[in-house]
Amino acid sequence: MGAGSSSSLAGGTRRKGVRGWMAEAGDALVSVFFPAGCRICDRLLTGASRVPICEECLASFVAIPRDICEVCGRPLAAFAGNEGVTSLCPACGDKTYAFERARSLAVYEGALVQAILLLKFEQIEPLGAWFAGRLAELVGAEGGKLAADVVVPVPLHRQRERERGYNQAALLSKPLAKRLGLPHKAVLLMRTRARPDKRILTLEERWKSVRGAFATRPGSQVDNLRVLLVDDVLTTGATLDACARALRAAGARSVIGLTVARAVRNPLPSSDTW
Repeated sequence: MGAGSSSSLAGGTRRKGVRGWMAEAGDALVSVFFPAGCRICDRLLTGASRVPICEECLASFVAIPRDICEVCGRPLAAFAGNEGVTSLCPACGDKTYAFERARSLAVYEGALVQAILLLKFEQIEPLGAWFAGRLAELVGAEGGKLAADVVVPVPLHRQRERERGYNQAALLSKPLAKRLGLPHKAVLLMRTRARPDKRILTLEERWKSVRGAFATRPGSQVDNLRVLLVDDVLTTGATLDACARALRAAGARSVIGLTVARAVRNPLPSSDTW
């Protein structure tokens, strides 16, 4: 959580009273007659939740540290000597990004990496809905800083989405929009150029691969909208930046990036790449 502590991210989900007792009874029956193992640690799942990850693994996701860049949400501890001195990382001090700000739920490491892979390659919608619930809590905790008029997923190129059969970002954005009571516009933004076939891209290649690769669809109404742009992982910020530039060029008032995971140890691109 952008301004939260490193406490459990799985709390606050159990109901109380009679409903709570009935839910616990249902969980017990499911665990007896339909035993299954956690997809991350193989621990036996004891609840009736359709999320195939145990509570211990969900609780192990490491929240984003409290001291973060006000714009991109990058932990400032990554920059030696910056703690308590400035509220901006070097990239945002140089106004690198076109989005107004970005926030992420947790650090991209450990069990969360495996959870993201499950979402990305196995289309586990209940997991997307679980993450959407936590992201909605993050939006609420940030107050007006993450206010938006519409929720938009970062799009896949049409060929990639055809091959995969779905867009993992939409597995997050659709239930998130429902929780926030906002319109969900899955086709407002499109990727016009595919990602290079190379599996691992250098930092500079990552930025170049997305520069100018997104556009709003003809006829889309974007003027003066505050867009909440949703993706699974924020690595360098290049993808969110490229999407934000396309949305701003089409007339969006502001773009807020929101992701489940944040890579905190990636170096910044060179100034020539910015």
